[in-house]
Amino acid sequence: MDNAWIADRLEAFASLLDLADANPYTPRAYRRAAETIRGAAVPVAGLVRSGRVRQLRGIGPGIEARLRELVQTGEIAELAELERELSPELVGLGRYLGLSATRSLEIARALGVRTAGELREAAAAGRLRTVPGIGPKREGQLLDALAREGEPRPRRGLLLNRAWELVGGVAAALGGEAAGDVRRWEDSCEHLAVVCAAPDPAPVLAHFAALPQIVAVLEQAERRAVGVTVEGVPIELVAAAPQRFGTALLRATGPAAYVAALEPLPDGRDELAVYSALGLSWCPPELRQGAFRGEPPPTLVSPADVRGDLHCHTTWSDGRASVEEMGRAARERGYDYVAICDHTPAVGAVRGLDADDVRRQAEEIAAANEALAPFRVLRGIECDILADGRLDLPDDVLAQLDWVQASVHGGQRMARREMTARVEAALRNPHVRCLSHPTGRIIGRRPENALDLERVFAIALEEGVAIEVNGLAPRLDLSGEHVRDAIRAGVRIVCSTDAHSVRGLENMEFAVRTARRGWATTADVLNTGPLSAILRS
Repeated sequence: MDNAWIADRLEAFASLLDLADANPYTPRAYRRAAETIRGAAVPVAGLVRSGRVRQLRGIGPGIEARLRELVQTGEIAELAELERELSPELVGLGRYLGLSATRSLEIARALGVRTAGELREAAAAGRLRTVPGIGPKREGQLLDALAREGEPRPRRGLLLNRAWELVGGVAAALGGEAAGDVRRWEDSCEHLAVVCAAPDPAPVLAHFAALPQIVAVLEQAERRAVGVTVEGVPIELVAAAPQRFGTALLRATGPAAYVAALEPLPDGRDELAVYSALGLSWCPPELRQGAFRGEPPPTLVSPADVRGDLHCHTTWSDGRASVEEMGRAARERGYDYVAICDHTPAVGAVRGLDADDVRRQAEEIAAANEALAPFRVLRGIECDILADGRLDLPDDVLAQLDWVQASVHGGQRMARREMTARVEAALRNPHVRCLSHPTGRIIGRRPENALDLERVFAIALEEGVAIEVNGLAPRLDLSGEHVRDAIRAGVRIVCSTDAHSVRGLENMEFAVRTARRGWATTADVLNTGPLSAILRS
């Protein structure tokens, strides 16, 4: 009953609560608790038995009761009941086919089936057309989707954090390696894969099918399987012979065009052996984009190179931790400094700091610095760029700060010329040090602003302003492609988390990996340098 197993059961419970139309905050709380438990440094079962589990962040009395039940009996009774009632296998397959959970269960009841296999048999026998609401056209669409079951692609790409949560959990449970789009740190992940070294693949395939994340197996061969989660997301498993593990990992990491350019791949126990046999230097997964061109990869920046986070929020605006809590957590991560950059009033949707608030926050930052010395908490701000290019705080207030970053939050549908002029005016303000989430995109929801990035990069270089790579999974802005353009233009970048909680500091991994996709080295990233490089004299 280790931490990973307990976390898996809570995640399964959260998924089924989603299906049961529970209050959305409830499954979200269970998922957060599962993440906390998975990363806990001590055995959580022992904390439950000793009555100390609520010392962990996010564990309240309700979740504590579920954990006590799980530890004492080996199951959560309501979870077992939901599994019987909701048939997650059918729901998972249905969501893969593009059906809602409710519609999947309605079809199953109409056909009198309980398993994914029975649903497939009924469809093959032509019984789908007997279900109310399914005509010939819809039947054809479902049959076509069933025929493509083995293709390990979700209908819509997953954000990087969710994809890593899924694939990382499966890989950890099987003792394998994450592969597919997540290993290349794609902005939106479609191909989710795990590769294991297995002299005998049968036990690995059986373990995969029994994982709580996997509710149905869509396809299985001697050394390969495709499973689907209750959300309808397919995950591919490759159980490679040990002497071919590196070959299988390279192939499963992709993308297809890159791998095709290297074929035929030699056998190798690891990727280094495969690349060596090909006469090539090993290529970091982040740079495997498109066909191979033979460019020797540079030494890319790594998360360990980062010495401080320059974009964090606190309870002064829309964050969930105090200044000292954010500073202490950043210090525990090995950083030398952190910049507190709360919002200004024009952001609108959340509380923003006016001039008086900025001055009062300075007192709290000074107290935090006294408590955390020699670690440094910087006085910063995420200052809105108004529609005419002015900043949301007066210059005399901005002049008091250690770090000013400018952001566009409203009016994002401006025409290209107006938006570019708006951002240019902000970059020419002598107090601005960084442009935050420059394109304003929200992956899968909002496209990039109509912004002339070539012009923005030229002005940034002229004014000595850095450009942010924002580590929030829905943003990852700049993208890897734009990072490379910025570096070619000579602009320094900043890898930041936009953390709104202590846990949000973990977003640095996403920011750095995105920068790596743009071929960023340590020299390209401003906050890999010491505090003196951040502060202006």
